[in-house]
Amino acid sequence: MLIRERLRHKRPIFSFEFFPPKTRKSEAVLWRSLESLAMLEPDFVSVTYGAGGSTRARTLDTVSRIKRELGIEPVAHLTCVGATRDELRRTIGDLGDRGVRNILALRGDPPKGEATFTPHKDGLRHASELVALIRDEGDFSVGAACYPEVHPEAPDAATDLGHLKEKVDAGADYLITQLFFDNAVYRRFTANAKEAGIDVPILAGIMPVTNVQQIERFSKMCGATLPEALRERLRWIEDDPQEVFWAGVMYAAHQCRSLLEPGPHRAFSRRPPGVPGIHFYTLNRSPATRAIFEILRLSRHAIL
Repeated sequence: MLIRERLRHKRPIFSFEFFPPKTRKSEAVLWRSLESLAMLEPDFVSVTYGAGGSTRARTLDTVSRIKRELGIEPVAHLTCVGATRDELRRTIGDLGDRGVRNILALRGDPPKGEATFTPHKDGLRHASELVALIRDEGDFSVGAACYPEVHPEAPDAATDLGHLKEKVDAGADYLITQLFFDNAVYRRFTANAKEAGIDVPILAGIMPVTNVQQIERFSKMCGATLPEALRERLRWIEDDPQEVFWAGVMYAAHQCRSLLEPGPHRAFSRRPPGVPGIHFYTLNRSPATRAIFEILRLSRHAIL
């Protein structure tokens, strides 16, 4: 099913993000995680795409196997990095031939060792151009990324929203946020996006903290702010992996529960409706996400 159709008929939706394995051992870890999470009946799973198409074959093989063996709708990431227009068209065609009709269109990060993004001379410069290219190649549902706390390369929030509007105008059906830890940031961002004329569903990107150094590195890369209360809690327990795991699970579960709550008597409430969906960044491991789902299921406020 196309993700845009799923969003028309179901709210909220739940999805998980994985990256393609590099070794047989990591492939086994990934597949155990996928099989565990498949029992939760996610609406889709997405698979990332390495810089310069470095994981192209693995991404294509992984999304094909997910669809074939697990019956879960896969979303293939696709980036502009290091690729010509013709190469991108071939990849899109290959995905279509494999029955994969959902693509997340991204500009992509610079390859390792390079500080800035440099488009291929016969390639694309912006994600909005990739969205348009995918749309021209057939009946695909196209997603795109957004940054609640502003893209690290954008000079300001207004400019960033302008670029985001270009992606939507080019044909993006929905957006997935980068990770964030403060729901007020998401609420403010979606309100500003609506004022800017961005009217597609915006899925909330959630990453449970399972490793303190890792989450600090990821947050710095994408410009996400760790709330001081969470940062202080992690400082106290960073040498205890189990404590970090459960602190991360409980914090993410609280975030999700708050995001999912539409508020009582919506017609008379100033509280915003619940999010259209939650997208979990899993880092190819399932325990934290499974634990969050169990907590949400026990909550009478969650819609699962």
